[in-house]
Amino acid sequence: MEETERERRQALAAFLRTRRARLSQAEVGLPARSRRRTPGLRREDVAELANIGVSWYTLLEQGQEVHPSMSVLESIAQALRLTPAEEQHLFRLSGHTLPAKTPAEEEEVPLALRRTVDALTPYPAFVIGRRWDVLFWNRAAGLLFRFDEPFPPHSLNVVWRYLQLQGRPLDLDWEVQMRNLVAQFRADYARYPGDASFEELLHDLQDMSPLFREWWEQQDVRGLPDGPRSMIHPALGLLEFDHVTFQASFSSDLRVKVYAASPATASKLEQALSATS
Repeated sequence: MEETERERRQALAAFLRTRRARLSQAEVGLPARSRRRTPGLRREDVAELANIGVSWYTLLEQGQEVHPSMSVLESIAQALRLTPAEEQHLFRLSGHTLPAKTPAEEEEVPLALRRTVDALTPYPAFVIGRRWDVLFWNRAAGLLFRFDEPFPPHSLNVVWRYLQLQGRPLDLDWEVQMRNLVAQFRADYARYPGDASFEELLHDLQDMSPLFREWWEQQDVRGLPDGPRSMIHPALGLLEFDHVTFQASFSSDLRVKVYAASPATASKLEQALSATS
Protein backbone atom coordinates (compact mmCIF):
# COMPACT_ATOMS: atom_id res chain seq x y z
CA MET A 1 0.00 0.00 0.00
CA GLU A 2 2.82 2.38 0.89
CA GLU A 3 4.51 1.71 -2.46
CA THR A 4 1.24 2.35 -4.33
CA GLU A 5 0.80 5.66 -2.49
CA ARG A 6 4.35 6.70 -3.35
CA GLU A 7 3.78 5.85 -7.03
CA ARG A 8 0.56 7.89 -6.99
CA ARG A 9 2.36 10.94 -5.61
CA GLN A 10 5.16 10.59 -8.16
CA ALA A 11 2.61 10.30 -10.98
CA LEU A 12 0.88 13.44 -9.71
CA ALA A 13 4.21 15.29 -9.55
CA ALA A 14 5.14 14.28 -13.10
CA PHE A 15 1.71 15.26 -14.39
CA LEU A 16 1.92 18.73 -12.83
CA ARG A 17 5.41 19.33 -14.21
CA THR A 18 4.41 18.41 -17.76
CA ARG A 19 1.27 20.58 -17.63
CA ARG A 20 3.31 23.53 -16.35
CA ALA A 21 5.97 23.06 -19.03
CA ARG A 22 3.50 23.41 -21.89
CA LEU A 23 2.32 26.92 -20.90
CA SER A 24 3.99 30.28 -21.42
CA GLN A 25 3.64 33.32 -19.20
CA ALA A 26 1.96 35.19 -22.04
CA GLU A 27 -0.70 32.47 -22.40
CA VAL A 28 -1.81 32.90 -18.80
CA GLY A 29 -1.64 36.69 -18.77
CA LEU A 30 1.62 37.10 -16.85
CA PRO A 31 4.43 39.42 -17.93
CA ALA A 32 7.63 37.79 -19.19
CA ARG A 33 9.90 38.35 -16.19
CA SER A 34 13.08 36.72 -17.40
CA ARG A 35 14.44 34.50 -20.15
CA ARG A 36 14.10 30.90 -19.01
CA ARG A 37 16.40 28.08 -19.99
CA THR A 38 13.56 25.59 -19.79
CA PRO A 39 10.12 25.98 -21.41
CA GLY A 40 6.94 26.72 -19.54
CA LEU A 41 5.78 28.50 -16.44
CA ARG A 42 7.79 28.71 -13.26
CA ARG A 43 6.47 27.13 -10.07
CA GLU A 44 6.14 30.65 -8.73
CA ASP A 45 3.82 31.47 -11.63
CA VAL A 46 1.53 28.55 -10.91
CA ALA A 47 1.44 29.37 -7.21
CA GLU A 48 0.56 32.99 -7.95
CA LEU A 49 -2.19 32.05 -10.39
CA ALA A 50 -3.65 29.47 -7.99
CA ASN A 51 -3.24 31.73 -4.96
CA ILE A 52 -1.27 29.13 -2.98
CA GLY A 53 2.17 29.08 -1.38
CA VAL A 54 5.22 28.46 -3.60
CA SER A 55 6.88 26.17 -1.05
CA TRP A 56 3.72 24.10 -0.68
CA TYR A 57 3.27 23.79 -4.46
CA THR A 58 6.95 22.81 -4.82
CA LEU A 59 6.41 19.94 -2.37
CA LEU A 60 3.46 18.80 -4.47
CA GLU A 61 5.59 18.76 -7.64
CA GLN A 62 8.33 16.88 -5.80
CA GLY A 63 5.97 14.05 -4.88
CA GLN A 64 6.06 14.82 -1.17
CA GLU A 65 3.32 13.74 1.20
CA VAL A 66 0.97 16.70 1.02
CA HIS A 67 -2.79 16.51 0.79
CA PRO A 68 -4.43 19.22 -1.35
CA SER A 69 -8.11 19.91 -0.85
CA MET A 70 -10.62 19.84 -3.69
CA SER A 71 -10.75 23.64 -3.75
CA VAL A 72 -6.96 23.90 -4.02
CA LEU A 73 -6.93 21.34 -6.84
CA GLU A 74 -9.60 23.31 -8.68
CA SER A 75 -7.41 26.43 -8.39
CA ILE A 76 -4.38 24.54 -9.71
CA ALA A 77 -6.44 23.11 -12.58
CA GLN A 78 -7.57 26.60 -13.53
CA ALA A 79 -4.02 27.97 -13.28
CA LEU A 80 -2.68 25.21 -15.54
CA ARG A 81 -5.56 25.56 -18.03
CA LEU A 82 -6.47 21.88 -17.68
CA THR A 83 -9.13 20.32 -19.88
CA PRO A 84 -12.07 18.56 -18.14
CA ALA A 85 -10.41 15.17 -18.70
CA GLU A 86 -7.11 16.46 -17.32
CA GLU A 87 -8.83 18.00 -14.29
CA GLN A 88 -10.53 14.71 -13.53
CA HIS A 89 -7.16 12.98 -13.87
CA LEU A 90 -5.63 15.49 -11.43
CA PHE A 91 -8.32 14.71 -8.84
CA ARG A 92 -7.76 10.98 -9.21
CA LEU A 93 -4.00 11.27 -8.83
CA SER A 94 -4.56 13.41 -5.72
CA GLY A 95 -6.69 10.74 -4.08
CA HIS A 96 -9.99 12.61 -4.38
CA THR A 97 -11.95 9.82 -6.01
CA LEU A 98 -14.36 7.14 -4.97
CA PRO A 99 -12.66 4.11 -3.41
CA ALA A 100 -10.78 2.04 -5.96
CA LYS A 101 -12.91 -0.68 -7.49
CA THR A 102 -12.08 -4.33 -7.01
CA PRO A 103 -12.41 -5.81 -10.52
CA ALA A 104 -14.21 -9.10 -10.91
CA GLU A 105 -12.16 -12.07 -12.01
CA GLU A 106 -13.97 -12.00 -15.33
CA GLU A 107 -15.79 -9.18 -17.13
CA GLU A 108 -19.03 -10.45 -18.52
CA VAL A 109 -21.20 -8.79 -21.14
CA PRO A 110 -24.89 -9.27 -20.28
CA LEU A 111 -27.03 -11.06 -22.86
CA ALA A 112 -29.21 -7.96 -23.40
CA LEU A 113 -26.12 -5.91 -24.28
CA ARG A 114 -24.86 -8.62 -26.65
CA ARG A 115 -28.18 -8.64 -28.46
CA THR A 116 -28.15 -4.85 -28.71
CA VAL A 117 -24.64 -4.82 -30.20
CA ASP A 118 -25.61 -7.55 -32.67
CA ALA A 119 -28.71 -5.60 -33.69
CA LEU A 120 -26.58 -2.60 -34.69
CA THR A 121 -25.25 -4.48 -37.75
CA PRO A 122 -24.29 -3.27 -40.39
CA TYR A 123 -22.85 -0.59 -38.12
CA PRO A 124 -19.66 -1.93 -36.49
CA ALA A 125 -19.98 -2.05 -32.70
CA PHE A 126 -18.05 -3.67 -29.89
CA VAL A 127 -17.83 -3.70 -26.09
CA ILE A 128 -14.65 -2.89 -24.16
CA GLY A 129 -13.89 -3.46 -20.49
CA ARG A 130 -11.98 -1.46 -17.90
CA ARG A 131 -8.58 -2.32 -19.44
CA TRP A 132 -9.67 -1.66 -23.04
CA ASP A 133 -10.01 -5.35 -23.82
CA VAL A 134 -12.61 -6.14 -26.49
CA LEU A 135 -15.18 -8.37 -24.79
CA PHE A 136 -17.80 -8.72 -27.53
CA TRP A 137 -18.31 -7.50 -31.10
CA ASN A 138 -20.84 -7.82 -33.89
CA ARG A 139 -20.16 -9.22 -37.35
CA ALA A 140 -19.59 -5.80 -38.88
CA ALA A 141 -16.90 -4.97 -36.30
CA GLY A 142 -15.30 -8.35 -36.87
CA LEU A 143 -15.20 -7.70 -40.61
CA LEU A 144 -13.75 -4.21 -40.16
CA PHE A 145 -11.27 -4.74 -37.31
CA ARG A 146 -10.52 -8.50 -37.67
CA PHE A 147 -10.62 -9.16 -33.95
CA ASP A 148 -10.13 -12.88 -34.62
CA GLU A 149 -6.59 -12.18 -35.88
CA PRO A 150 -4.23 -13.08 -32.99
CA PHE A 151 -1.66 -10.65 -31.56
CA PRO A 152 -0.43 -12.42 -28.42
CA PRO A 153 -0.13 -11.97 -25.51
CA HIS A 154 -2.88 -9.31 -25.53
CA SER A 155 -4.74 -10.16 -28.71
CA LEU A 156 -8.03 -8.48 -27.78
CA ASN A 157 -6.63 -5.32 -26.20
CA VAL A 158 -7.41 -2.22 -28.28
CA VAL A 159 -4.17 -0.40 -27.42
CA TRP A 160 -1.97 -3.45 -28.00
CA ARG A 161 -3.61 -4.32 -31.31
CA TYR A 162 -3.43 -0.76 -32.61
CA LEU A 163 0.27 -0.53 -31.80
CA GLN A 164 0.97 -3.86 -33.47
CA LEU A 165 -0.97 -2.99 -36.61
CA GLN A 166 0.18 0.63 -36.76
CA GLY A 167 -3.24 1.36 -38.21
CA ARG A 168 -2.84 -0.94 -41.19
CA PRO A 169 -4.79 -1.09 -43.33
CA LEU A 170 -7.35 1.37 -41.98
CA ASP A 171 -6.15 4.69 -40.59
CA LEU A 172 -4.09 7.07 -42.67
CA ASP A 173 -3.46 9.26 -39.60
CA TRP A 174 -2.27 6.38 -37.39
CA GLU A 175 0.05 8.47 -35.22
CA VAL A 176 -2.66 11.01 -34.34
CA GLN A 177 -5.12 8.25 -33.48
CA MET A 178 -2.49 6.36 -31.47
CA ARG A 179 -1.45 9.38 -29.41
CA ASN A 180 -5.11 10.04 -28.58
CA LEU A 181 -5.56 6.41 -27.63
CA VAL A 182 -2.56 6.47 -25.27
CA ALA A 183 -3.90 9.64 -23.60
CA GLN A 184 -7.34 8.06 -23.14
CA PHE A 185 -5.80 4.86 -21.79
CA ARG A 186 -3.71 6.82 -19.26
CA ALA A 187 -6.85 8.51 -17.92
CA ASP A 188 -8.50 5.11 -17.36
CA TYR A 189 -5.30 3.63 -15.91
CA ALA A 190 -5.48 6.16 -13.04
CA ARG A 191 -8.88 4.76 -12.02
CA TYR A 192 -7.33 1.46 -10.92
CA PRO A 193 -4.17 2.12 -8.89
CA GLY A 194 -2.28 -1.08 -8.15
CA ASP A 195 -4.40 -3.21 -10.53
CA ALA A 196 -2.07 -6.09 -11.47
CA SER A 197 -3.72 -6.65 -14.86
CA PHE A 198 -3.18 -3.01 -15.84
CA GLU A 199 0.42 -3.12 -14.64
CA GLU A 200 1.15 -6.24 -16.67
CA LEU A 201 -0.30 -4.72 -19.83
CA LEU A 202 1.50 -1.41 -19.28
CA HIS A 203 4.83 -3.20 -18.82
CA ASP A 204 4.36 -5.13 -22.05
CA LEU A 205 3.30 -2.02 -23.99
CA GLN A 206 6.36 -0.08 -22.82
CA ASP A 207 8.64 -3.02 -23.56
CA MET A 208 7.20 -3.53 -27.04
CA SER A 209 7.00 0.07 -28.30
CA PRO A 210 9.48 2.96 -27.86
CA LEU A 211 6.78 5.28 -29.24
CA PHE A 212 4.36 4.17 -26.55
CA ARG A 213 7.01 4.81 -23.87
CA GLU A 214 7.64 8.29 -25.24
CA TRP A 215 3.96 9.23 -25.37
CA TRP A 216 3.18 7.67 -21.98
CA GLU A 217 5.90 9.76 -20.31
CA GLN A 218 4.32 12.95 -21.69
CA GLN A 219 1.47 12.48 -19.17
CA ASP A 220 -1.26 13.53 -21.62
CA VAL A 221 -4.81 12.57 -20.69
CA ARG A 222 -7.95 12.97 -22.78
CA GLY A 223 -11.55 11.97 -22.85
CA LEU A 224 -12.91 9.79 -25.61
CA PRO A 225 -12.61 11.63 -28.97
CA ASP A 226 -15.94 10.75 -30.54
CA GLY A 227 -16.62 12.21 -33.95
CA PRO A 228 -16.03 11.66 -37.67
CA ARG A 229 -13.54 8.99 -38.69
CA SER A 230 -12.47 7.91 -42.17
CA MET A 231 -10.73 4.65 -43.01
CA ILE A 232 -9.31 2.90 -46.03
CA HIS A 233 -10.19 -0.79 -46.25
CA PRO A 234 -8.14 -3.01 -48.63
CA ALA A 235 -11.26 -4.54 -50.18
CA LEU A 236 -14.00 -1.96 -49.54
CA GLY A 237 -12.10 1.27 -50.17
CA LEU A 238 -13.01 4.49 -48.37
CA LEU A 239 -15.26 4.03 -45.33
CA GLU A 240 -16.76 6.96 -43.42
CA PHE A 241 -18.20 6.84 -39.91
CA ASP A 242 -19.36 8.87 -36.97
CA HIS A 243 -17.66 7.25 -33.98
CA VAL A 244 -19.57 7.35 -30.65
CA THR A 245 -18.87 5.72 -27.25
CA PHE A 246 -21.66 4.86 -24.80
CA GLN A 247 -21.42 3.96 -21.12
CA ALA A 248 -23.29 0.71 -20.46
CA SER A 249 -25.88 0.91 -17.69
CA PHE A 250 -24.98 -2.60 -16.53
CA SER A 251 -21.51 -1.61 -15.32
CA SER A 252 -19.36 1.52 -15.24
CA ASP A 253 -16.51 -0.63 -16.56
CA LEU A 254 -18.32 -1.54 -19.79
CA ARG A 255 -18.43 0.81 -22.78
CA VAL A 256 -19.90 0.32 -26.23
CA LYS A 257 -18.09 1.80 -29.21
CA VAL A 258 -20.30 2.30 -32.26
CA TYR A 259 -19.21 3.32 -35.77
CA ALA A 260 -22.32 4.80 -37.38
CA ALA A 261 -21.68 4.41 -41.11
CA SER A 262 -22.58 6.88 -43.83
CA PRO A 263 -25.19 5.52 -46.30
CA ALA A 264 -22.51 4.62 -48.87
CA THR A 265 -20.37 2.89 -46.23
CA ALA A 266 -23.36 1.01 -44.76
CA SER A 267 -24.15 -0.29 -48.24
CA LYS A 268 -20.58 -1.56 -48.70
CA LEU A 269 -20.65 -3.29 -45.32
CA GLU A 270 -24.04 -4.90 -45.99
CA GLN A 271 -22.81 -6.33 -49.28
CA ALA A 272 -19.60 -7.64 -47.70
CA LEU A 273 -21.49 -9.23 -44.81
CA SER A 274 -23.97 -10.85 -47.19
CA ALA A 275 -21.09 -12.36 -49.15
CA THR A 276 -19.67 -13.97 -45.99
CA SER A 277 -22.94 -15.21 -44.46
